[in-house]
Amino acid sequence: MAQAILAGGCFWCTEAVYRDVIGVSEVESGYIGGAVPNPTYKQVCGGDTGHAEAVRLTFDPAVIGYGDLLDIFFAIHDPTQLNRQGGDIGTQYRSAIFPLDDAQRAEAEAGIIRARRDRSEPVVTTIEGPAEWFPAEDYHQEYWDGEGQRNPYCLAVIPPKLMKLRKSFAGRVKS
Repeated sequence: MAQAILAGGCFWCTEAVYRDVIGVSEVESGYIGGAVPNPTYKQVCGGDTGHAEAVRLTFDPAVIGYGDLLDIFFAIHDPTQLNRQGGDIGTQYRSAIFPLDDAQRAEAEAGIIRARRDRSEPVVTTIEGPAEWFPAEDYHQEYWDGEGQRNPYCLAVIPPKLMKLRKSFAGRVKS
């Protein structure tokens, strides 16, 4: 098993997508890339800690490669928006990849190049780290499967991301 850490806006939205990807066995929402140890959701949302909302994926590289996870990442969020995703504004919603080793760093660079080919606007996704991972509070984990399906924000944002996953990566979706 291997891990990947990706920040593509609201972690609830990113988590919901990767839970449906074949080869991904665990998705944990959390915070990374900031200066405050053990930040809270309220602190991170305030935008002063430097952390990004992110997901840490546990995946089987024999089933899905890191590069494939990155291609999904670039498809399900807008990597051309600096420090925002839709109505979520601030550095905590930045588009960033946190590679865990040199091989992931090289693949992240290649993934950004691939993402640039598909867009006319500049890709602003950063490659950051190393940085310490902090799991988000328990109530953020598996959010879409519980509270999220009653949350108007999630109902507006997550279904289109899931539809894009199913359309563009049909062979990668759990049944």
